[in-house]
Amino acid sequence: MSKPAPTPTKLTPLQVRGVFEARARAELAAADALAPGSDAVAWSGSLFADVVAVKGLAGPAEASGGAALTGADGEAARKALIALGWAEDAIFATLSRPEPGLSAERRSDRLRLQIEAVDPTLVLALDAEAAADIAEAFGIAQPAFGDEARVLGRRIVAVDGLEASLGDPARKKRVWRQLQAAKAEGPVY
Repeated sequence: MSKPAPTPTKLTPLQVRGVFEARARAELAAADALAPGSDAVAWSGSLFADVVAVKGLAGPAEASGGAALTGADGEAARKALIALGWAEDAIFATLSRPEPGLSAERRSDRLRLQIEAVDPTLVLALDAEAAADIAEAFGIAQPAFGDEARVLGRRIVAVDGLEASLGDPARKKRVWRQLQAAKAEGPVY
């Protein structure tokens, strides 16, 4: 007579979170493996983010060894997203062009895998390079600055150079107006 099959163990919410976190980390590592050298600038933020903020090129903070959006532009992006109704712990940040030698195909494959791993509600391009890379990753036309596109259940919004706007009051106002398209819409079920 054979033994009965063991009863499955019920996972606690913390264990379930750990399983999903491990999955996301593995998918992010696989994304970086597609584009050797792309891990030179680490992503930052929550693996369970509602928002993926994408910056195109490294700025001073990233060039000096910091993770994505850890400089003044990252602080400005977080403050803006919080003001627009997003939770502070609901933001994931990455560079779409962390390594200058990456081909457009590798950049877009890596970026698409990163976005899919995090599975956000909103993808926010913080400059023209990020907007072009997001468009390439999803096979869509580049979104106009301040307009919203919907792709595979996600909102895509692009702004015209958040980091560049920090030293230019007129451009900062323009970017803030563009960011209005990224307001939180409430829970998505």
